[in-house]
Amino acid sequence: MDSREYAPLTGASEAVVSCPQTTVFGKRGCMFCGSHNLHSVVDLGMSPLCESYVPPERLNEMEPFYPLHVFVCTECFLVQLDQYVSPEDIFGEYAYFSSYSDSWVRHMKQYAEEITEHLRLNSESLVVEVGSNDGYLLQHFAALGIGVLGIEPAANVAETARQKGIPTWITFFGVETARQLVSEGKQADLIAGANVMAQVPDINDFVAGLRAALKPDGVITIEFPHLMRLIEGNQFDTIYHEHFSYFSLSSVEAIFGAHGLTIFDLEELGTHGGSLRIYAAHAAAGRQAGPRVRELRNRERNAGINRLEYYQG
Repeated sequence: MDSREYAPLTGASEAVVSCPQTTVFGKRGCMFCGSHNLHSVVDLGMSPLCESYVPPERLNEMEPFYPLHVFVCTECFLVQLDQYVSPEDIFGEYAYFSSYSDSWVRHMKQYAEEITEHLRLNSESLVVEVGSNDGYLLQHFAALGIGVLGIEPAANVAETARQKGIPTWITFFGVETARQLVSEGKQADLIAGANVMAQVPDINDFVAGLRAALKPDGVITIEFPHLMRLIEGNQFDTIYHEHFSYFSLSSVEAIFGAHGLTIFDLEELGTHGGSLRIYAAHAAAGRQAGPRVRELRNRERNAGINRLEYYQG
């Protein structure tokens, strides 16, 4: 990383360390560390935005195409796309409803039951999901009598969650939203997120928000496709403009650590071509990285995840 320090926040009300929007491979430098040292990983040419379906009456009109070019930061090794359109343009009216996939709903139901038992959640607890979509996950916690709150920017899918009885704020998650939660006495025992972190254009604001919204003894779980699986499987079809970042354990540990959070456990999942589910807590809580974190950390290091040569093939 460069000379800028990403000091952990010490309170929910303190200023957030933000990533400077420097000029580099388009509009900015590395979205985490701000470095100008970015190297091409794969260039898939020009492509329209995903899920921007063209209606029949517009078939003869022009459709915008944008570069689909993936870079890796040679300072922090975060793999990323440049941002060509705003998140509001992508998520204002969203076409994807998570509950349409029965297997995904079963996957998250199992997670809800297991984490409830593991953390001993009860009617006094609060589970907050960031990127809560149509309530596909929180409905399972609600059925167990646990307090829930969804954070979802797409109004059309959030309305479906509300119709299920899932309280949902229609907004993007970050420090500002976290501070509003705290001001209303809503710090979370558990913050969950699944396949949302890749869709965040300001990763520093997002992770700082996780920290601010979490109780001192709370736990964060985040699922995301694992960069190693993407590269090993040549999963180029998971690269599109909606995904701003592609994460290894190494890059996620750096980002979370910069904001006062420790990853203490993880699971390797078969979903979405091979994913990680990380478990994080406040660094001040004193949790140490467990054997599964240490083993994957070593495996990534041995594969060369923090060497440019790993990405040049």
